[in-house]
Amino acid sequence: MIYSTTESIPGKEIGAIVGIVTGNVVQAKHIGRDIMASLKNIVGGEIRGYTEMLTDARDIAVTRLIESAQAKGADAIVGVRFTTSTIMDGSSEIMVFGTAVKLKAHGA
Repeated sequence: MIYSTTESIPGKEIGAIVGIVTGNVVQAKHIGRDIMASLKNIVGGEIRGYTEMLTDARDIAVTRLIESAQAKGADAIVGVRFTTSTIMDGSSEIMVFGTAVKLKAHGA
């Protein structure tokens, strides 16, 4: 599955718009990561546990986005965007969304 933040796929022509697709995940903080984060607040620096957690959450959201597009019979997703929001204290949502499209067959 091709997916891109651009509105088109270089070298490809969009034949039809299938519809909007999304993927999301809600991630809660982990007590072990919170302890390390508290220590980093004192000395400064990257909180790698949170970075890894958000990277994993983003990967899950993208996988769900692709699955949604495949279920609709799409060939690609254009205009992909990410957003995040706080759901409640200690948890946040990462959402990815875009437009699922069918690509024209080469030479069609």
